[in-house]
Amino acid sequence: MERLSTIFRHLNAADLAPVTRQVAALPSYQDKPDDVVVVSALRTPIARARRGQLKDTYVDDLLAVVFKGVLQETGLNPSEIQDVCVGNVGYGSIIISARIAEFFSGIPETVPVYTTNRQCASGLQAFMNVAGSIKTGQIKLGIAAGVESMSRHTAGKGFDLNPTIQDYQMAQDSLLPMGITSENVAERFNVSRRQQDEFALLSQQKAAKAAAAGLFDAEILQVTTTVQDPNGQQTVVTVNKDEGIRPTTLEGLAKLKPAFKETGSSTAGNSSQVSDGAAAVIVTTRQEAARRGWPILGILRSYAVEGCAPDIMGIGPAVAIPVALKKAGLTINDIEIFEINEAFASQAVYCVRELGIPLERVNPKGGAIALGHPLGCTGVRMIATLLHELKRRGKRSLGVVSMCMGTGMGAAAVFEYPGV
Repeated sequence: MERLSTIFRHLNAADLAPVTRQVAALPSYQDKPDDVVVVSALRTPIARARRGQLKDTYVDDLLAVVFKGVLQETGLNPSEIQDVCVGNVGYGSIIISARIAEFFSGIPETVPVYTTNRQCASGLQAFMNVAGSIKTGQIKLGIAAGVESMSRHTAGKGFDLNPTIQDYQMAQDSLLPMGITSENVAERFNVSRRQQDEFALLSQQKAAKAAAAGLFDAEILQVTTTVQDPNGQQTVVTVNKDEGIRPTTLEGLAKLKPAFKETGSSTAGNSSQVSDGAAAVIVTTRQEAARRGWPILGILRSYAVEGCAPDIMGIGPAVAIPVALKKAGLTINDIEIFEINEAFASQAVYCVRELGIPLERVNPKGGAIALGHPLGCTGVRMIATLLHELKRRGKRSLGVVSMCMGTGMGAAAVFEYPGV
């Protein structure tokens, strides 16, 4: 205090007087119908990590507080929310917590959610993601949120279950192993073991035929890397083709034991493979592509993400594809190719059957049962596979990329190949 008194004695009244400055006139803005606006913004108190009063509070409970708060303040019917994006940095299973927080808040399973990590800007990025979806006309109303429990993730606790989950069936279902959800789809929608095996065989046959004809060559980059054998010996190898494609017969598939349930029908042969891989696309505007002289490989025409019951998460494409097509003013018959991720043959068979898609238009070069399913890569890989196949066919045409998602969601995007 003595030191502070000394400092203040050196300051005169002029130093402490408010500074006045000339303020320039604010620019005038024209109100536009597509302006993005905020109608409610609430938060929890901020507590000290590891010592404060929120140190033992679960991430899903924190999110539920703010979800409930903005819904109550606006009087919004939760079923009217079209998408939710949550920013988070350190919590390993945030997508599960975000989905569970929806159920805790009375938000129904039909409302999808996703998460984003841009380090300290994650909350702002979540807002911008929702704003971007609104600006591009994909949704009209969404929630952006951000959450962090530095107490829980710096304490090395990883993903620990909130005991409140036991009070919410949908929350419990969000934790089901994906293989069990495949069995649920097969049982609930009468997808037989033979139908699954036949679909898996077809995927392998299509992929093998496409690979032999060089139809993947335009989309694959070779990778030179080092591989280590069980004895620790390292060898430099060049990988230039998909490893999952293999000779398959219906008889061989029928001999495989159920992988997830003793009396089940999902096997290693009719499920997607556990895989490694990466994919990328460059996205720009038509104007910029023309300025740079880039040929256009594909044009995004619509996108939709929809929720479904977590215990049958594989039906996601069946609920998302109709919405994406409706946004684009299209029908099933307008689509040349449907790239539908083959997480399991059970759900792929159901989605194709439910939507009435001719089988010859589905995954013409095979899908994840034959090629593999490196989780974060798959969506972009499917875009590459779709657009290169449409280009190979040459004519102006439309294609769909769609997949199911854990915790019960589906996404679908419609692309146009402009033709040559």
